[in-house]
Amino acid sequence: MELRGSVDKKILFEKKLEKLQNKLLQMGGLVQEAIAKAVQSLKEQDTSLAAEVVREDDLIDRLELEIEEGCLALIATQQPMAKDLRKVATLFKMIVDLERMADYATDIARIVCRIGQEPLIKPLMDIPRMAEITQRMVKEALDAYIRENVELAMKMVQEDDGVDKLHKQVFRELLTIMMENPRTITQATHLLFVSRYLERIADHATNIGEEVLFLVTGEKKALNK
Repeated sequence: MELRGSVDKKILFEKKLEKLQNKLLQMGGLVQEAIAKAVQSLKEQDTSLAAEVVREDDLIDRLELEIEEGCLALIATQQPMAKDLRKVATLFKMIVDLERMADYATDIARIVCRIGQEPLIKPLMDIPRMAEITQRMVKEALDAYIRENVELAMKMVQEDDGVDKLHKQVFRELLTIMMENPRTITQATHLLFVSRYLERIADHATNIGEEVLFLVTGEKKALNK
């Protein structure tokens, strides 16, 4: 009888965890979409699209709160142990990283609104490439958690290095432009922030990779160096 109760409790835990994981995937999908829309709005100087990114951040915030409350309830009612507890703890930490990513995408959208229709001081090449990589990293981070895939989590380290290199390249190019023409300083500074925000999104994706390693191995290992 006691064994039957343990089995039923485990099944109930897994069902509730699956519901939270589905919400996590929804949240992650919205974050990827926010990054894509924010950079697209910059490329096209579409302030309406940028404003859409800002508005939709509220939905991501609500999902974060729902998942957070669900995690706390799951811990309180099911009292998971060992790896089950790590699954919930990892999920809890992931939503914090995803929410920060969404905030950075919103910050990029706000910069688009500040730049408006002012002609861009340089063609946007590296920034869209950074956005593409970061979106892929977010997807891989979610997949790594759901599949408990250490190899996929480790892959993000190399991709994070690629984003860092592009950020440094953008910094050098914009610094040169500012030195040659001081009138470009305001917009160049805005674009530097955009690059920095994308670099930070990649860092948060790598944070999730670290949590996946902890989930699978039980060991803490820093991937960001």
